[in-house]
Amino acid sequence: MLVQEILKSKAGSGVVTVSLHASVAEAAKVMSENRFGTVVVSADGEYPDGILSERDIVRELAKAGSSCLDKPVSGYMTRELVTCTSQSNVGQILKQMTDGRFRHMPVVEDGKLIGIITLGDAVKAQLAQVAMEKNALQDMIMGH
Repeated sequence: MLVQEILKSKAGSGVVTVSLHASVAEAAKVMSENRFGTVVVSADGEYPDGILSERDIVRELAKAGSSCLDKPVSGYMTRELVTCTSQSNVGQILKQMTDGRFRHMPVVEDGKLIGIITLGDAVKAQLAQVAMEKNALQDMIMGH
């Protein structure tokens, strides 16, 4: 299964981003309002510059206290993005996410952000594929 199949099944239009200069509090509000665990950081809304997660915010709150909420996300975001394309294999994406211990992966084509998939999206897609294969094998065995 390819990432493009997951993107087709996801509801919504586009990817929500925040600017490099948005405060951590603003990013947290965007995440809360949209029920997201991360938000992509982008200077122009099209090309990803980084990603900020709930975990990033919690770690910084524990270290520096609430003063970090007024600072720009650019200081706390992950800059070294691990991305995929719409043609990436979901099984490989699951392995990358599991090995890298992260739950969100931006989908990029020609450097431009076209979507984001979560670990949950990838697991759901794999489970659906396994169920489909199981049914096909059962049908073959039963002679259907």
